[in-house]
Amino acid sequence: MAVVLSSGSTTPIPLRAFPFCSSSSSSSSYSLRSIRVRERHPPLHLHLRLRVRGSATETEATTTTTQLDHDNNKNLKMWNQQEQQQLQKGIAEFYDDSSSLWENIWGDHMHHGFYDPNSDVSLSDHRSAQIRMIDEALRFSSLSEAKNVVDVGCGIGGSSRYIAAKFDAKCQGITLSPVQAQRANALASSQGLSPLVSFQVADALEQPFPDGQFDLVWSMESGEHMPDKQKFVSELARVAAPGGTIIIVTWCHRDLRPGEDSLQPWEQALLNKICNAFYLPAWCSTTDYVSLLESLSLQDIKAADWSQYVAPFWPAVIRSALTWKGLTSLLRTGWKTIRGALAMPLMIQGYQKGLIKFAIITCRKPPPAHVDGSASATT
Repeated sequence: MAVVLSSGSTTPIPLRAFPFCSSSSSSSSYSLRSIRVRERHPPLHLHLRLRVRGSATETEATTTTTQLDHDNNKNLKMWNQQEQQQLQKGIAEFYDDSSSLWENIWGDHMHHGFYDPNSDVSLSDHRSAQIRMIDEALRFSSLSEAKNVVDVGCGIGGSSRYIAAKFDAKCQGITLSPVQAQRANALASSQGLSPLVSFQVADALEQPFPDGQFDLVWSMESGEHMPDKQKFVSELARVAAPGGTIIIVTWCHRDLRPGEDSLQPWEQALLNKICNAFYLPAWCSTTDYVSLLESLSLQDIKAADWSQYVAPFWPAVIRSALTWKGLTSLLRTGWKTIRGALAMPLMIQGYQKGLIKFAIITCRKPPPAHVDGSASATT
């Protein structure tokens, strides 16, 4: 398979350089000469040409757009209220548009899989790898049971339904996407989990829950969307019950080296491109998250870099997108999803260069202080 994606005036990214772009056999024979999608805002020209003949597959995708490179050199900053509202609107629309495509191709778990880095990965293994990601995160936190769970950034509810069934737990999920919340509730109903699981549209930075409600606070790949990481972590801690567990699995940039006060310009430029495609604010490091948790006096803080365990994920996503089903579905979803697809090779580049880290951070909220009711007798 030979694939070339190019954006604007930048150098084309040859995906044949990646090991997953190899020829595969097929008995199908069809030809898609070209597909063109045009939108005035943002400017976009997409041209696809796909040919499948016998065992050879050739695919070419070319884009011309100024939007993917928009603000590449702009310094990321703290977001004011208006900017946060615009970001949240973009996130909601992005997942409104793309969630059905993801579910159709990958199922109901909208996150990385956990893979054995020393084994070959078959295409059928990816969905089970996503389940392993949940189990490994629970194992890393030493959590063996939970009864009341919140899923912050729940997608279409895959984690919530799995954890509810695993622990016979009550789970509540929140998302910015009305489409996701509706679909998550529908799936829960169809699986007979409605008594345990429910989903609603809500802001992770202003959660609609009382203090200390959940013994498990779960955030699977939602932290990267949060413009105020301190507020995000504070809300996770607020809704956690005393003694409760907080699990954050998220994208981070590398830790800064001694003597560095910022990332290198090329690193920031690469992250900015990804931010523009996936509606992300400023990134932070794993160390930044740990410092925030420490500032809240949370206990048993642990963190790890799981980048090696998720390495097959983005190549697999690109492979699934470059099928007839993936390409035609992608084109129906609109510009926002297409722009996200074009940024997928940038994620691979970030991982390969050691810039992007797939991090897990867990901790516990301190249990209630023990009060000794006995009083010493005096004579």
